[in-house]
Amino acid sequence: MNFFVENWYLILLAVVSGGLLLVPTLKSAGAGSLQPNDAVLKINREKAVIVDVREPEEYVKGHITNAKNIPLAQIDERLPAIVKNKALPVILVCEKGARGVRAEAQAKKLGYEKAQAMAGGMKAWREANLPVDKA
Repeated sequence: MNFFVENWYLILLAVVSGGLLLVPTLKSAGAGSLQPNDAVLKINREKAVIVDVREPEEYVKGHITNAKNIPLAQIDERLPAIVKNKALPVILVCEKGARGVRAEAQAKKLGYEKAQAMAGGMKAWREANLPVDKA
């Protein structure tokens, strides 16, 4: 016990450094798994359907070509009507990735096993200099 009292600063240093090592892991936990360039390949090769889960006001400011806009709150009701073939890959996109991950979970509950959230969302798409349509 005497060791802990005399070396409290070493224990504090170990705890803080361990916490800092977890930060990158926690940041990427909700970011999605599909990179923008991989999404382009899925769109071109597998006829993936892009579903933009942002609100309509965000969607009109810029979206991926041919993306269908279904706000996150309406995924359960509207996704089956828009994407009838559950065997097709579904790419879920939001602004930064967090809503896309939630939409991916909802889509998988609906039976869309090939649903994937795009890592970084539209922000990553723009940073990759990929085309954006404005409505």
